[in-house]
Amino acid sequence: MTKLPTQKLLIGPRIRRLRQSLGLTQAVMADALGISTSYMNLIERNQRPVSAKLLLRLVDVYDFDLSNLSPDSEVRLFKDVQAALKSPLFRGLSLSGAELRDVISASPDFARAFLTLQAQAETLQAQAALRPDPLADRDKVELLEEGAGAVESVRRFIHEQHNYFDPLDRAAEELSQEMGLETRQPHTALTDRLRERHGIKVRIVPADLLPHTLALYDPHRKRLSLSELLPQSGRRFRLAYQLALLEQRPLIDAVIARALLPSKEADALARVSLANYFAAAVLMPYERFLREAERCAYDVELLTRRFDTSYEQTAHRLTTLQRKGRRGVPFFFVRVDQAGNISKRFSAGQFHFSRFGGACPLWNIHACFRTPGETTWQIIEMEDGTKYFSIARAVLRPEGAHGEQARMVAIGLGCELKHAHRLVYAQNRLEETPTLIGVNCYICERENCRSRAHAPISRRLRFDERARRQSIFSFDR
Repeated sequence: MTKLPTQKLLIGPRIRRLRQSLGLTQAVMADALGISTSYMNLIERNQRPVSAKLLLRLVDVYDFDLSNLSPDSEVRLFKDVQAALKSPLFRGLSLSGAELRDVISASPDFARAFLTLQAQAETLQAQAALRPDPLADRDKVELLEEGAGAVESVRRFIHEQHNYFDPLDRAAEELSQEMGLETRQPHTALTDRLRERHGIKVRIVPADLLPHTLALYDPHRKRLSLSELLPQSGRRFRLAYQLALLEQRPLIDAVIARALLPSKEADALARVSLANYFAAAVLMPYERFLREAERCAYDVELLTRRFDTSYEQTAHRLTTLQRKGRRGVPFFFVRVDQAGNISKRFSAGQFHFSRFGGACPLWNIHACFRTPGETTWQIIEMEDGTKYFSIARAVLRPEGAHGEQARMVAIGLGCELKHAHRLVYAQNRLEETPTLIGVNCYICERENCRSRAHAPISRRLRFDERARRQSIFSFDR
């Protein structure tokens, strides 16, 4: 049941949008709600608050989700627009927080359109910078041109949901309790569920029977084959993933339908992402996982032991603890390969991710490859002054047979510095001097950076043959 707000709600623009979407006049809606037309007019102009009684009447008459009128629903949009306005594209523009809130409250769709245009402008700038060297940057250009496609649209959808899907999370928690995963061996419980409910046989097979893949489901034979190379944590996750597609497909598809993604490819990618989300929530059910995370001060290594999950699975799950009234630390998560490519990124907070160009070389997400298996920490400060506490750890993905090189990736996890006191990693470290970093070299405007690999795409290069600078790049402001 949705909890009613206790504060006075001045949500006139949202009430007006609801009325207009229903094609009603003020007089008709006022009559249905049992108030005068003049009072309805005052509400829509934010000159009268909306009472709890009136909210209940709205829900009863028009049958809609009460959370859609909550002020919290626009907080993320406000932060996203605020961050976008810090781009060099808008230098000199002065817009107060109050003005920005008024704009978003009056027309959130306009704010979303602005964010879309700003992202496209950023992409076009990057394309212009990359095209002069098409042989070296062809793959990057192709990826940028697909920025509005499946991957980017699904990432944006997950971001807008704060990386939390309440119906899926609660359904997964119920399934975990039903199977007794807190006391039973997860692999056995999941295998039994697949066999008893769906007639699916699970088998572990030699690696040469599954070349180039770690798992394969045959719906005709009702057989799920798992490679012997897949570690135990990966096997359990794949079993839970299969259950998600078998038992929660209607719920997953309903979530996707509401997202209004632009293509079938995006729908398919979202389905995989949400099935993975459900699998993690089964193995690490919300309340039990949050309780243990708080108890051990978000010690990722310890949580992996308690839930028999991999480091990456555990770190990713920590970014999803955003249930209303029971939130954990708002973490960001990033996975980077040894070439600096970001292959996965999520944020429950407001970390500055770029859609292209990798990550700042001064961030310890790169340095941790020198000490695989060890957790490193760092306090970082972005160009806008926001400070974060970050940890990073290099881990091996599922290893191959002899002669096949194991893949190593770096897992980064962090939160705004104001939350860091809750982390075991930050004990006696919060007074350290932050490392000044940028999002990446393409859009970072810090001058004289010895690690800079590229001039900002929004600036012209300037060369001075008389002086040797710390960085080979200098640029006009």
